[in-house]
Amino acid sequence: MYPVPTKTAQATERPRTGERIMAAINRDPLTAPHAVRNDTILAACTAAAALVVTLLFDHGRRPDALGWTLLLAVHAPLPWRRRRPLSVLLLVMAPVVPYHALDNNHIAPVAGSLVALYTVAATSTPRRTLTVGALVIGTTLTVNALTNPDGFVELLRITGWVVAVLFCGVDVRFYRKYVAAIVERAERAERTREEEARRRVAEERLRIARDLHDLLAHSITLIGVQTSVAAHVLAADPERLDRETVAKALDDIAGTCRTARGELRTTLEVLRDNGGPSDTRGPLAGLDGVPDLVEAARLAGARVEPAVRVDGPV
Repeated sequence: MYPVPTKTAQATERPRTGERIMAAINRDPLTAPHAVRNDTILAACTAAAALVVTLLFDHGRRPDALGWTLLLAVHAPLPWRRRRPLSVLLLVMAPVVPYHALDNNHIAPVAGSLVALYTVAATSTPRRTLTVGALVIGTTLTVNALTNPDGFVELLRITGWVVAVLFCGVDVRFYRKYVAAIVERAERAERTREEEARRRVAEERLRIARDLHDLLAHSITLIGVQTSVAAHVLAADPERLDRETVAKALDDIAGTCRTARGELRTTLEVLRDNGGPSDTRGPLAGLDGVPDLVEAARLAGARVEPAVRVDGPV
């Protein structure tokens, strides 16, 4: 049975809040999952905040029907801000300009406008970001000069907010590129290590195959020579058979077989030790394997007369 993970283990494996926030910041906004759904929620939240600000703060007159329509139009394009950042910013600026020109509540559409501006800064090139920033600041200055020509402090505040949002977006963009470069280098290093490991394994397998080939080829060749000598002695002059020479040749063959078997066993044991503690060999045969052993000896040409006596259970 497999152990069932406890609640403590599951809680430990769950990423922390800070890690989830950093993962969301590091994620590329253009490839983030559920972008439209999440941005729709964001647009609804900014629209609700604009409604609350309009009702609670008197920074300009209370919007009429046209003003509410323009305020709603500011937040309508935000769900698609990641797919078309520049187009969404233009669609947001289009109702914002007449909204402020009509001297409606000037704080209400700020959140939606800054979200669209931040998206452009976080996804566009620095040159495009500077161009868009200059366009937004120029439009803001023009509208503010027409509606509030004496509001110099208000002018500085709006310009400061625009510059701060642009700087934040550019900084996040470069930070994401930096994180992506680190991840790419780590993945490249990991691939290099894996390729190096595979190369070493291939070289080790080649070396083992070469060693086993040299060992077995030498032993088999030597056995073949010794067998030829024994066969020659037996066939040269059967009537004057030199039993000592034949016996010596057969003993040499047996010794060569034992030596080869010992060297092969040593090599395999070294390989098993290097591969881990697991042993893939099956269990040794018991007494029920004696008939097979006798049959194998008979097939080899030996004369076998087994006499087996078993006392007790096998």
